[in-house]
Amino acid sequence: MKNQKKFDFVAIGDVTTDAFIRIKEANISCDVNREKCMICMRFADKIPYDFVKIVPAVGNSANAAVSAARLGLSSGLVSDVGDDYQGAECIEMLKKNGVVTDFIRTHSGKKTNYHFVLWFEDERTILIKHEDFNYDGVPETIDEPKWLYLSSLGEQSTLFHSQIAKFLDNHREVNLAFQPGTFQMHLGKEKLADIYQHTKVFICNVAEAQKVLMTQENDVKKLMKSLSELGPKIVLVTDGPKGAYAYDRTEYWFMPPYPDPKPPYERTGAGDAFSSTFVSALAFGKSLPDALMWAPINSMSVVQYIGAQEGLLTREKLEEYLAKAPTDYKPRKI
Repeated sequence: MKNQKKFDFVAIGDVTTDAFIRIKEANISCDVNREKCMICMRFADKIPYDFVKIVPAVGNSANAAVSAARLGLSSGLVSDVGDDYQGAECIEMLKKNGVVTDFIRTHSGKKTNYHFVLWFEDERTILIKHEDFNYDGVPETIDEPKWLYLSSLGEQSTLFHSQIAKFLDNHREVNLAFQPGTFQMHLGKEKLADIYQHTKVFICNVAEAQKVLMTQENDVKKLMKSLSELGPKIVLVTDGPKGAYAYDRTEYWFMPPYPDPKPPYERTGAGDAFSSTFVSALAFGKSLPDALMWAPINSMSVVQYIGAQEGLLTREKLEEYLAKAPTDYKPRKI
């Protein structure tokens, strides 16, 4: 039986609980360009920390689903949890955030994903562990949402990606946004060729683009063109506080960041906020340049809080920020 509700946005990907550990004593060691850095702590010692904050129901796709719901779209999540306290807590938290949880599968005898976030200054290093779930295809009850948003899945998901591609073959009106996670980048562009071919919007950062393409190329325009040749019609490449870039096979765009009202507090979820807000704007019928103006605002807000969801904005609040934006806050062709 099909779900009677027509969804604007359905995210697919793992959900987790994040335990944020605020570290007091550490050092950062970087190369000369500050592109590759390591966090260093004393070995075989007791290291004090400030506090721990537990944040349930997060992860790339869960964050995107909450972002879309908060902006006013009908939003659901296809995911997997264990039959433990954390799994039940994740489902309850998603419901509180307006996300339909009917498509979340609970696995008997399994644990829910649980990650540790080492938080030092305004950056974080995440210790991840994806549980071994038996991914079981795309639920037909999602019907034909306007957008599917695919992101991080565990190592047992290779077949699941083929099932997603088959779903898209059979539902040509559904748009796919793809924000690859660690394992999806590890799988490589050849094994996920069907996914790339179905992708309407592809989103990653500069380092991830290099990883997907297996290149050291630094020219963002060349990276976007190469990613587009894999299939995506629109490519977004973010570059942290420097801004973001977009390519739609005809034009290249640069979008500056929205000015931070104060220094970022914690950066987890900034990329998810940018990606999901861009896709949500398209789901609302916005143009590419307009979507580029929406996306950095949610990123700016998220980094003022702990975790990836607390700072996500409603559409009304986002448009308030947009109305107050500096005159030079707009995309420009490059």
